[in-house]
Amino acid sequence: MTASAPRSAVRAWIAPALLPVVNLALALLLSGLVVLAVGENPARALWLLASGAFGGAEAIGYTLYYATSFVFTGLAVAVAFHAGLFNIGAEGQAYLGGLAVALLCLGAGGWPTAMVVAAAGGAAWAFVPAWLQARRGSHVVITTIMFNFIAAALMTHLLVNVLIKPGQQSPETREFAPSTWLPQLHDVARALGWEIGRSPVNLSLPLALAAGALVWVYLWRTRWGYELRALGHNQTAAVYGRIPPARTIIVAMAISGALAGLMSLNEVMGVQHRLLLNFTGGAGYVGIAVALMGRNHPVGIVLAAVLFGALYQGGSELSFDMPALTRDMVVVIQGLIILVCGALEHALRGPVQALLRS
Repeated sequence: MTASAPRSAVRAWIAPALLPVVNLALALLLSGLVVLAVGENPARALWLLASGAFGGAEAIGYTLYYATSFVFTGLAVAVAFHAGLFNIGAEGQAYLGGLAVALLCLGAGGWPTAMVVAAAGGAAWAFVPAWLQARRGSHVVITTIMFNFIAAALMTHLLVNVLIKPGQQSPETREFAPSTWLPQLHDVARALGWEIGRSPVNLSLPLALAAGALVWVYLWRTRWGYELRALGHNQTAAVYGRIPPARTIIVAMAISGALAGLMSLNEVMGVQHRLLLNFTGGAGYVGIAVALMGRNHPVGIVLAAVLFGALYQGGSELSFDMPALTRDMVVVIQGLIILVCGALEHALRGPVQALLRS
């Protein structure tokens, strides 16, 4: 082995870790220019954003609450991506998972059973696009986008005409029985003798982390995960290796949909304790950026989810402390970060690799 071999191995690890940092720095620089354009101090804005997201136990709790949903949807996108599929339907799959959870909780079901029905609801909604791709050649991007609109229309109909609480106009169900609520982590900590800030973060956070660990084991430590990744790398070679493409596509999308469906536990059972219209809040779409920035690896997805959770929590605080930065301006800043860190994730790959080779 030559002396350059260890250096090459180190560079192979440094580049994937350095690239997201460089992308984030560029995104923050562009965001600073936007802040400067409206006449505010970019350094102060960045400080307020960071302190709003991590400036205390309560702020951290809210950041982790947002991050929990993004972990689930980011994992959902990543599993499909490893199979060579682009699942745009995590939003609709989370909708159907939430509907299944709400129907269970309205009947006073418990949260262990809710985990199963949430995953089943999301998997069932992903199954049809998966079957159409595997058996009829319909592109999964088109069908999952269509199914998002179908899910939204279905939820609107049910919450306005069927499941709405009698005597109210807001499209939501009645509140679930307290026995069905997911425990809040600050209540769990208090029971153990710890005092942490009150926030919506709940038991779905450790469930999300456990889901990330299981996805890692499945993809990189099982034969089925190897088959899934082999199909994503080269379908022709996978067929030559006797890996059935149709079955693998359906399984990958079902797992992806199940993970998206589990996202509903955070909102429906953990925070709102009822089914609301638009309870997903766009988390299915944010999951795409989270998966891209996290390089479709569970560890990277968790870190990227915390970043986007910080943007959501810190951004809401930023709009209060700097009135010139309206909520729309904060959304622009968030969009720039998503654009650079997600959609343009590979734009700086060449310069970073050239720098490491020099």
